[in-house]
Amino acid sequence: MQASCEASSLRSVFSSRSLATDSAIGDTREVGLNIILVSDSLAKSRSIALSQAQVALVALGILLAGFFLAMATYVVTMKFAVDLRNPYLRSLLAALHEDDQKRSEAEMKENLNALAVRVGELQARILRLDAFGERLAKSAGIKREEFRFDEKPGQGGPSPTAGRDLSVAEFNQMLGEIGRILDDRSDKLGVLDSFLMDDRLARKTIPTTMPVEAGYYSSNYGYRLDPITGRSTFHTGVDIIAVPGVSVMAAAGGVVSTVAFVAEYGNIVEIDHDNGLTTRYAHLSKSLVKVGDVVMKGQIVARVGATGRVTGPHLHFEVREKGIPLNPNKFLSLGKNDVLLGASVKR
Repeated sequence: MQASCEASSLRSVFSSRSLATDSAIGDTREVGLNIILVSDSLAKSRSIALSQAQVALVALGILLAGFFLAMATYVVTMKFAVDLRNPYLRSLLAALHEDDQKRSEAEMKENLNALAVRVGELQARILRLDAFGERLAKSAGIKREEFRFDEKPGQGGPSPTAGRDLSVAEFNQMLGEIGRILDDRSDKLGVLDSFLMDDRLARKTIPTTMPVEAGYYSSNYGYRLDPITGRSTFHTGVDIIAVPGVSVMAAAGGVVSTVAFVAEYGNIVEIDHDNGLTTRYAHLSKSLVKVGDVVMKGQIVARVGATGRVTGPHLHFEVREKGIPLNPNKFLSLGKNDVLLGASVKR
């Protein structure tokens, strides 16, 4: 048969063949494969019969041939992979390496961007904590040299004998833990700052500042001989001798509640300190505030005069709690180290 020369006219026809053998015991059927070759050069067709076992062997051979072909290809590739002088193989490896490098750079850039965002958040929280710390240190009277928030704290120790580099996941976990600690400390410092702020406001509304810068007592708080009648009477405040026109300052911060003329007190100014305490400044020549004005500790509110029932120019100063007169000396003695916060506020 000239199958190689006449391949165009060769046709193969595959058909199944069944052989049945009947017996008294039962029916046994063997399934095979018939291959019919038809060619124009052949007078008649030829038939090749393959049994089931032969078909299985042929299929197994095809699989083994494919496997060995793949293995041979792999071996040849690995053998020539060492030879970088092969330009095609070298360009192929370079392209693969470039793709891997680009992918790695993209992942690294994404991780760096995420870390930069986290670091920026931590920097903002640290700045807020620094502001809290400086405010608290100032409120507590701590010297700036003792607690500097603008300097890196000192650290050190022996050189480590062994260690390892942190992974990106471990570094992210560490940043997260630092963020949680900063949030906790920020909340606690905020609460502490609120308490200190309330304390500062309370101290600013306690009348501890001397209402005149220069002067001396001519009458103290308590029983005295009345300077006009000579009879023993109770004096509800202190009289401070001062030159007429001298500035009268608010002993504490508050809201002006009264600006009026009273026969026995003359021109008066009263300040409500919103804690049950009020202060009264009497015998004034002139008031420099009006009802409803908010004044700070040390702010000038009036001028010393000699109005009302007096024997000469002076300032009558009272401290009252819910209308009951108290000894002003108990409050003024607390303000020996006061700083006149509002002394620069002039009217």
